Amino acid sequence: MLIIEKGGKLPLTFPKRLEDNPSFLNFGAMNGRVLYGEDVFVGYRFYDSTEKEVLFPFGHGLSYSTFEIADLGVQLVDHAVKVTVKVTNSGAIAGSEVVQLYVAQQKPSIRRPRKELKGFSKVHLQPGESAHVDISIDVKYATSFWDESKDSWKSEGGDYNVLVGNSSQGQLLESCFNTSSTVYWKGL
Repeated sequence: MLIIEKGGKLPLTFPKRLEDNPSFLNFGAMNGRVLYGEDVFVGYRFYDSTEKEVLFPFGHGLSYSTFEIADLGVQLVDHAVKVTVKVTNSGAIAGSEVVQLYVAQQKPSIRRPRKELKGFSKVHLQPGESAHVDISIDVKYATSFWDESKDSWKSEGGDYNVLVGNSSQGQLLESCFNTSSTVYWKGL
């Protein structure tokens, strides 16, 4: 019998109750006006910040196989954060896993989500096979937020955690990097 592994992942978080949804108090229009009170705290960012238990986290997926993610390495090379992990298919059939890379500022100057998804990579592996997965992201994209007072993106100098796993919750490998200066920038 041929078993084909689906390898799908959730692109959103399923709350346990409708009332646990970040937009619950803001849902609907008043006199034709819709208010978005969630700010950047939508999806997994809201559930992390409020520590609400969820039914299924962002990135959750079922598989006919199992995977192990290990050996996290983080380096700053030129203007990029280069992250590497070893992924092993520890199951009995071929399958795929999505490695998710989150960044969290240790001491932000503003209220920010606990972690923010900054990159991901999908790997296909045979049973027992291992592969190194590399994810690279420009430091300014990994660290920046929109500073309304400066009408610009702000990449704050400081310490940042790198968290890697296969969903927004559960076991995440952790390392860190540091940027020494604050930079303002516009455009892409």
